Amino acid sequence: MRLRILTLLLLACPWFAVGIEPEAAPGLSRVKRIFIEPLGGGSESAQMRDMIIAALQNSKIFLITDNVDRADAVLRGSSDDKVFTDEHNSSESIGLHASSGGGSSSNNATGIGTSSHQNAGGGITDSETSHIRERRHEASASIRLIDSNGDVIWSTTQESTGGKFRGAMADVADKIARQLVDDTRKARIAAAR
Repeated sequence: MRLRILTLLLLACPWFAVGIEPEAAPGLSRVKRIFIEPLGGGSESAQMRDMIIAALQNSKIFLITDNVDRADAVLRGSSDDKVFTDEHNSSESIGLHASSGGGSSSNNATGIGTSSHQNAGGGITDSETSHIRERRHEASASIRLIDSNGDVIWSTTQESTGGKFRGAMADVADKIARQLVDDTRKARIAAAR
């Protein structure tokens, strides 16, 4: 029975097994100053980094620094930004056709003959074709926050095809900042208890 309880404790609390305290590394609640590394990915990654910096700076929760030695945590990751044309072709058609015919002819030696002929026809055809070309802009980013010990203390992946009043990149940067701010506030509230 004791072995079963110990096994359950080891599975439920992995830090117990290796002697690591769950909050030994500075957690998200302690992060106040962030250094944002250049992002990997496409050629637009520098612009995404700048948008993330602006969004986090506007949150007034963090101090963004260009000095990695003074930072509580480092934000790393990669981003991608694609502009492409999406094409859709569709074709629909409907058709109905009916036809009927008939005939009769008779001629005898006296030159009197009879002839009869019937014919009918009909048809309906409708066809519709459409070709739609739509310019699309999609952005995505996968970001992680690393503490001074090299441990990942927060991460997110965000995607966007753009918002109503903003582009896809700005939308992704805003989503990243909002999630980091919300998660940090929750961590600070939990740490204050």
